[in-house]
Amino acid sequence: MPSIASSLFWIALIAAIAPIVTGLIPRRLVPEVVLLLVAGAVVGPFALNIAADSEAIGILRELGLGMLFLLAGYEIDRQELSGRGGRRALYTWLFCLALAFTVVALLGMRNVISAEAAVAIAMTSTALGTLLPILKDNKLLDTRLGKTVLNHGAVGELGPVVAMAVLLSARGAVLSLIVLAVFALIAVIVAVLPGKLIHEGSWTHRLVRAGADTTAQTTVRLTVLLLVSLGVLSAVFSLDVILGAFAAGFILRRLMPEGDERLEIKLDGIAFGFLIPIFFITSGMAIDVSAVAASPGILIAFLILIVVVRGVPVFFVTKFEKVEPPFTTRESAQVALYGATGLPMIVAVTGAAVDAHQMSSDNASILVAAGAITVLLLPMLATLDEKGESVLIQRSNCSSSQSNIR
Repeated sequence: MPSIASSLFWIALIAAIAPIVTGLIPRRLVPEVVLLLVAGAVVGPFALNIAADSEAIGILRELGLGMLFLLAGYEIDRQELSGRGGRRALYTWLFCLALAFTVVALLGMRNVISAEAAVAIAMTSTALGTLLPILKDNKLLDTRLGKTVLNHGAVGELGPVVAMAVLLSARGAVLSLIVLAVFALIAVIVAVLPGKLIHEGSWTHRLVRAGADTTAQTTVRLTVLLLVSLGVLSAVFSLDVILGAFAAGFILRRLMPEGDERLEIKLDGIAFGFLIPIFFITSGMAIDVSAVAASPGILIAFLILIVVVRGVPVFFVTKFEKVEPPFTTRESAQVALYGATGLPMIVAVTGAAVDAHQMSSDNASILVAAGAITVLLLPMLATLDEKGESVLIQRSNCSSSQSNIR
């Protein structure tokens, strides 16, 4: 078995090379996340076996997952999420969940894959954390389309987490709901306390600000404390770390509603420069390539079902949303393609099902591989769609200018 040192070397090498390779690909059509996953699968125990997961690397992996969703929660506009767009995204996700359970039951997938609830939940997820760098690179975060994707993405991450806690927990649905309520109450208390202790103008606020850009890095350390504390709280309540990380992101945004550019740059450096690549590479290492190759039918079926169950409802809801100006068919398709992109939650759901002996590791690999394919194909199609539209607009403008000259 590869040592921790050699495994870390290969992980660091992949993380360093991936963005360079991505930059060499025309129009950056292949997201860096896909390269990290593929490279992880190549060096992992099911292929070259020159890198392996371990307890130490697993801690870094969990921190990477936590940072991914902390930043995702931080990017969410709470007013937007609690407004009409957020409610519409919630209703859409609930419809997707009901549709997923219906499809799984009708196709008899329990006999094929097992863990009916896990499969249904996995089909309704949206990889918001994965989409964030893609939306940033395409300068879509502050656009109407980007905000719509963020709404569907936030619900598409939180909804499956809650569904996992209720439907996949050994505690039972009622007790799980009580545990979630207690967790939410503690999270609210955690959100309120810092505002009371470090309010504007207080000596504590001045002390934190004074150390923000020194070797103390107080704001970064407090953010990490917030993330780890809510992650530990999630573990105590036997909830997924994603829930705690998302809550930490919401709390951080509440404390800094206008944002903090200096802190954001530092967090991006820690997250995207170090921890998040480890999460994606180790996720790729868990994919059993031979198991995926042996069951191409299940892989293709699950891939199609993700698009049908998650993408199609998002398309129609966006297309017929009563906004001015209304979303075009092209824009609705883009939102749907982004909305059907899923991976981290598929990894989390299948991991929980495998741990509970409800799903085999082979079948989990197939579902994770399908999620990885959505990350490769769907944002690429959405990006092509968007760039194609830009080209048409430019050509139209050129034609209009030539007509005016004539």
